Amino acid sequence: MNIYDNKRAVWYVVPAIFILIIFIFLPIILNFYNSTFRWNAFSDNKVFVGLEYYKTLFTDPVFYTALKNNVLYAVISLVFQVLGGLILASILEEKFVRRFQPFFRTVLFIPSILSLAVVGLLWNMMYQPNIGVINEFIRAIGSEDFSFPFLGNPDTAIYAVIFVSQWQYTGYITMLFLVAMQKIPRTLYEAAMIDGANRYHTFVHITIPQVKEMILVATTFTVVGSFKVFDEVYIMTSGGPGHATEVLGTMLFNSGFRNDEMGYASAIATVIFFITIILSFLQLKVSKTGK
Repeated sequence: MNIYDNKRAVWYVVPAIFILIIFIFLPIILNFYNSTFRWNAFSDNKVFVGLEYYKTLFTDPVFYTALKNNVLYAVISLVFQVLGGLILASILEEKFVRRFQPFFRTVLFIPSILSLAVVGLLWNMMYQPNIGVINEFIRAIGSEDFSFPFLGNPDTAIYAVIFVSQWQYTGYITMLFLVAMQKIPRTLYEAAMIDGANRYHTFVHITIPQVKEMILVATTFTVVGSFKVFDEVYIMTSGGPGHATEVLGTMLFNSGFRNDEMGYASAIATVIFFITIILSFLQLKVSKTGK
């Protein structure tokens, strides 16, 4: 390729770079800029406060409650979505299950295509203490007078909300692993079986190493998603009761659109951005896949 061809190739890249600058990098810079001012949505007046909002944020107990809930979200999601999805995909690839795989793929994938608003409202009704199907089922097999407020109890509310995400996205992660597993040469399993390996050995020594790039993708998707979560928490609890289910996303929303503290909300958004970027780079570094 000569110099002329190199210059011509650059012009094909320019539109993509332009879009990235306008819709990704510029908003990030503007968000940080706005976080250094005290301002609201209904006034043009801006008062420069520097890093004051960051100092306030890191001394706010609600921030640490939200951060703890996001970390809890990430840990539980890694166990259920990534590890659980990997195991489910491995089971679906077994010979005696493979003939029914289309049915299970459909059943597992359907929750992930449902609207988050619909899912939140659906589970909100299911958790309802008096007429919710979950409490009705528990009453049917236990005490007639039993009624537990899953979303109204500060000790259980965050776990009830997190469970909804596991129900919705475990199937999606399972599909990703299925795609990766179907690319593994069957001869590897056949050779291992001839050498006396059982299903546990083939899973650990063949399946996992062969899908390590997909594990990285699923882990990154899950962890970053756990720190960006908002819809289901806001719809089901709005961060309550008493900040028990507060996450960084709901804290940002409440600061910006309920309290009209746009500068403070911008500071929270900047912190979320750096947390997700750092976690993504750490996962890439730890995975050592080179991809």
